[in-house]
Amino acid sequence: MSERDSRRALVVRGGWDGHQPVEATNLFLPFLHEHFDEVRVEESTAVYADTDYLQTVDLIVQSVTMSTIADDEFRGLQSAVVAGAGFAGWHGGIADSFRNNSDYLHLVGGQFATHPGKAPGERTGTPADNYVPYTVSITEVGATHPITAGVRDFELTTEQYWVLHDDYNDVLATTTQKVRPWDPFHREVTSPAIWTRQWGEGRVFVATPGHQVDILEQDPIRSIIERGLLWAAR
Repeated sequence: MSERDSRRALVVRGGWDGHQPVEATNLFLPFLHEHFDEVRVEESTAVYADTDYLQTVDLIVQSVTMSTIADDEFRGLQSAVVAGAGFAGWHGGIADSFRNNSDYLHLVGGQFATHPGKAPGERTGTPADNYVPYTVSITEVGATHPITAGVRDFELTTEQYWVLHDDYNDVLATTTQKVRPWDPFHREVTSPAIWTRQWGEGRVFVATPGHQVDILEQDPIRSIIERGLLWAAR
C-alpha cells in the first residue's frame, strides 16, 4: 500500500483538562480505526510543524482548549487544510483553541464567546452553573446535508455556546440564547451549533455541543460527530 493509498487520521489533544481531551478523543478512536488505515495520537500541537507528515494526513481531529499555537505550527496546520486535509472537532477543542491567533479563528469560522448560565440564585460554584436546557435546531441546509440528514431538532442540558462567527459558514444547526431577567443583553441571539466550512481544498467541521464525555456519548451528538469526521476527511 502506497503512502497516499493509506488513509491517515491524526488526533491532536491537550489544553484545558475540563473538556476531558483524552477521554473525549478516546471515545472516537475505535470509530477512527474502523475507517482509517493509520490513526496517530499526539498530546500537543508540535506535530503541526511537521509539514511533510501533515501533507499525508486525510483527517485532523483536534481537541485542544484554551491553549496557544506557535507560528510554525499554525502554518503547518493551515497548509495541510488548504491542500485537502479535513479538520474537525467539537466544543472548545476546536472553537476555543487558540485565542492568540486570529488566522486560526478565520480558518475555523467561529470562536466561543460565552455560555450564559443559570440564574444567579441557582449557582453553587460548580461547572453545572453553566448547564442550561436548550434546543439544537436543524437548518434547511442541515436537513439535506450528509452530516445531519434525518436528524430532527433535539434538546440538551449542557453548556450553550454563544459563538462569534461569519456568514461563510454552512450552518447545519443553530441554537438561540433566550433573554432572562438577569442577562445584560436585550434580544435573543442565534449562534451556529454545527457548521462546515470549505478552506482551500480542505473541509472543516465544527460541533459546539460536547463539553464532556457524557454529552458526546448521547445520540444524536455522537452520530453527528462521527458523520462529520468522515465528511471532513480527504
